Amino acid sequence: MKFPLFRRFALASFFFTAGKLVAQSPFLFPTANHALYEVGGELKFLAPTSPDRSWTTGSFGCVRTDGWQMHEGLDIRSLQHDKRGEPTDPVMATANGTVAYVNTKAGLSNYGKYVVIRHIIEGVEIYSLYAHLSDVSTAVGKNVHGGETIATMGRTSNTSERIGKERAHVHFELNLLENDNFSAWFKKNLPGERNDHGLWNGQNLDGLDPREIFLAEHNPTKKLSLLTFLRSQTELCRVLVRATNFSYLKRYAPLVLKNPKAEKEGVAGYEIALNYNAVPFALMPRAASEIKGAGKIQLFSVNEAEYHANPCRRLVIQHGSRWQLTEKGLREIELLVY
Repeated sequence: MKFPLFRRFALASFFFTAGKLVAQSPFLFPTANHALYEVGGELKFLAPTSPDRSWTTGSFGCVRTDGWQMHEGLDIRSLQHDKRGEPTDPVMATANGTVAYVNTKAGLSNYGKYVVIRHIIEGVEIYSLYAHLSDVSTAVGKNVHGGETIATMGRTSNTSERIGKERAHVHFELNLLENDNFSAWFKKNLPGERNDHGLWNGQNLDGLDPREIFLAEHNPTKKLSLLTFLRSQTELCRVLVRATNFSYLKRYAPLVLKNPKAEKEGVAGYEIALNYNAVPFALMPRAASEIKGAGKIQLFSVNEAEYHANPCRRLVIQHGSRWQLTEKGLREIELLVY
């Protein structure tokens, strides 16, 4: 019993007004810069890594170092500046939610000062992240509305090369949270390294492409739900894990598929589809009678075309005709099921 490779669809939510069903975008732009919707407006919307680089280097995906470096968000350009040329754009919540985390110590992260907001959209938990802020005007636990100002754009970071005024931006992400036990996993697997941000360490946040979501919302001909969008990610690989009690199953229960055989015989593990950024987007329970081999983690299949299109996370590698999980790939799965 297999589940199919999913494809991408557009995204919208709906509300009732005057007895009619009306489309409503669940995600708003985090600044006043909406140039993404202009024809050829990408360079006005996104800040590339340098003036001679393509706008794509400020977008999401395998867009840096000749396609071998992942950038897990959008670098949205500033529009407003003070007399010194510093960005002053208000940064706004992308949707209704609750502030989950605030880091006001720029030196503790390459995100600089950043904010994470938890949203529930169509029953799905999703987390927005806003980085390189100069000032934060919200607090953990505060309920915020989409469009509400939470911070001011800046150039903060702990990297040796400071973000220049000419490419001032807010780094914006939309993420799924991987594991409630991240801090314990980090301490065990990365001894001696610091985790200053607990659950809200970037390693525990699996990014989706916000540009793809914004463009999908702007397409009036194809309107589907966030859940459908998640289920419709392109599969990079599928793994089988002999684990049955990890937090992702509960947090993202809508992504768990039905399997009558496992329901009848009992669940012995899960077959998990991952996209190229290691986002688990479909989880099929498996009965013991459906699982071959004794390994706790097994690579089940690889979508070779997707690997060649987006190789930068290096989750799998090919030796001759045989594919296997890399050390990075294994670590991602081990974190997921820890």
